[in-house]
Amino acid sequence: MASGEDDDPIIEEIDVYLAKSLSDKLYLFQYPVRPSTMTYDDVNHLSAKIKPKQQKVELEMAINTMSPNYCRSKGEQIALNVDGTTYEETNTYSAKMMDKQSFTSIQATTNTSRYAAAVFRKGELHVTPLTGILQMRPSFSYLDKADTKTREREAANEGGDSSQDEAEEDVKAITVRFSRPESEQARQRRIQSYEFLQRKQAEEPWVHLHYHGVKDSRSEHERQYMFCQSVDASENSELVKSPKEYLAMLMPPLAEEKVIKPVGPSNVLSMAQLRTLPLGDQVKTLMKNVKVMPFANLMGLLASGTDSTSVLRCIQQVALLVQGNWVVKSDVLYPKNTCSPHSGVPAEVLCRGRDFVMWRFTLERSVMRKEITSIIKLPPEDVKEFLEHVAVPRVNRGWEFMLPTDAEFIKKHQDIAHRQHMLWLGIQSKLEKVFNFSKEDFIPKNSPQPEPVHISGEQRLKMAQERAQEKQKERDAKKSPGGVHVKQEAVSDREDEPMDTSSSSAIPNGSLNGYPGDHTNGNGGSPADTSSLELQEFVRKTFRKHFVLTLSEFKRLFNLHLASMPAGRSVFHSVSDHMLQDAILSSQCKQINVPFPAQSKAASDEQKVFGLWETGDEFDKHRRLLYDLFTKNYRVRRNMVQAKLAQEFENPSKAEIDRVLHDCCSSHAGMWYLKGTIQS
Repeated sequence: MASGEDDDPIIEEIDVYLAKSLSDKLYLFQYPVRPSTMTYDDVNHLSAKIKPKQQKVELEMAINTMSPNYCRSKGEQIALNVDGTTYEETNTYSAKMMDKQSFTSIQATTNTSRYAAAVFRKGELHVTPLTGILQMRPSFSYLDKADTKTREREAANEGGDSSQDEAEEDVKAITVRFSRPESEQARQRRIQSYEFLQRKQAEEPWVHLHYHGVKDSRSEHERQYMFCQSVDASENSELVKSPKEYLAMLMPPLAEEKVIKPVGPSNVLSMAQLRTLPLGDQVKTLMKNVKVMPFANLMGLLASGTDSTSVLRCIQQVALLVQGNWVVKSDVLYPKNTCSPHSGVPAEVLCRGRDFVMWRFTLERSVMRKEITSIIKLPPEDVKEFLEHVAVPRVNRGWEFMLPTDAEFIKKHQDIAHRQHMLWLGIQSKLEKVFNFSKEDFIPKNSPQPEPVHISGEQRLKMAQERAQEKQKERDAKKSPGGVHVKQEAVSDREDEPMDTSSSSAIPNGSLNGYPGDHTNGNGGSPADTSSLELQEFVRKTFRKHFVLTLSEFKRLFNLHLASMPAGRSVFHSVSDHMLQDAILSSQCKQINVPFPAQSKAASDEQKVFGLWETGDEFDKHRRLLYDLFTKNYRVRRNMVQAKLAQEFENPSKAEIDRVLHDCCSSHAGMWYLKGTIQS
């Protein structure tokens, strides 16, 4: 410090005083769109007002209409657009020309604790803290007013026959609704909404002010308050802080800036934020978002100088090698105890289905979606999601792997490629047990393949089904010496029917939805008896819950039920549409012959409607009367239901009518339809 003092001697000492008289009233105005040499000091200020809590100020200043730079015709045109041709006291421009302009403030900063205004006099520096720093910008609210006038004139011109229209308008019923109690979470969202903030800001009243120019005597009087009113030496305290403490007082650390983050979607991570994570998390995040990526691209996304060996070690934990490219593992996309957002299928079942899709791409460049669906027996939307992760659709060629084979990576990292090959063999072994197939059922990867364009998806599906039938017959011959045969039924080719689980569309060796079929029950009974009892039990529970179902919807629910069963627990050997209908009809249900319109585009399964007929409760008769109405028309009005029930029951209550309608029907556009029969 001694040497520093010699090099930088003190040449003058200045006393600093803190003035507090204007500490809660002093604002700094900035005019960012105006050069500093062109001030508004000499401009006539017409009005001023402020909202103190919001620190919002509005000023009106006169425009010199006699200036040679003022365009009089343009000013008159603007006034005409804003106020029209009539004269009113509320007109914006009373002089019939734009003779004033408005300025509205915005806060330059919300924290002014480090800013002050200072004046120097007689060797003393007097400092007054600032209440706010406001940037005054021109307001163009007059344009909004002109636009409103234009719309009003257009509406007046088009509304010549409004009186006639009003006379012919029908009387409409008004529905009164009572709002539910607001939850705390909903309240927090509401008070943070833009609409709520705008309304709160509008509620604060304006405080009108008087403007005094720079040279006005009142301004000079107010400027005196910027000097400390008491300069008694006895009240002053000597600074006893060390230089480091004093510097910390002058420049405190900005703790608030550490927690402020840019507002953005919760699932978006910037590259700057990404590189703050550990390397393993960086690789996992990238692979989870990209799904499939060559190793060279992955290295390009990571920070320069990242060790490739460490990246290879991390990538093998979250991805698998497919045709030389890395594809994210299924359990990373579908963590345990989650389910499909499309169909609700559990994550374990999704992972097995997606692993099968990835395994198929290790054998060949293209796969057929129908063939995949027939094997893994998952809903079409889930299968489509699996394929979209790693492949692109090609005309007449199915789904092709989206990236070319990275032969360079395989050649350069043969040890990793071999390790991944062994890993795929283990996955293949598990898939063969789950889906009950063998690798020979598919085209080997290295064998010559014909162009995919020559083999359609229907042909591939038919070939797979024929192989399944042959193996099914062989197994039945071994298991049933007496020669009991199961009736074979054709499978529908529609992609929206993944539930038709007849033998012709069954998995090889009788697996269904990825599970091997059980052939004996625990008591030694036949599989047909066990599956029939299980099926009827599922029908009973399902219709007790839904009351009315189309065949299409029931097949979807049954498919989800099978997909959610643990591996090896399924007792369903093969279930056709005919068997499903028989099970429904034998479980206190009946088919409702709904007379759909001739031009209806609903599929046949959507037009097969079944309703619960007998439950033993008091509402059985109500439902039967309702079903009878729907045998005459595919849609009914509420008053028709009320009249029908009134014939059988005296004065049925509103609660009874509501219950039977909501149990069995859906409402649309004032009409009631049986569940699942609303025509789009």
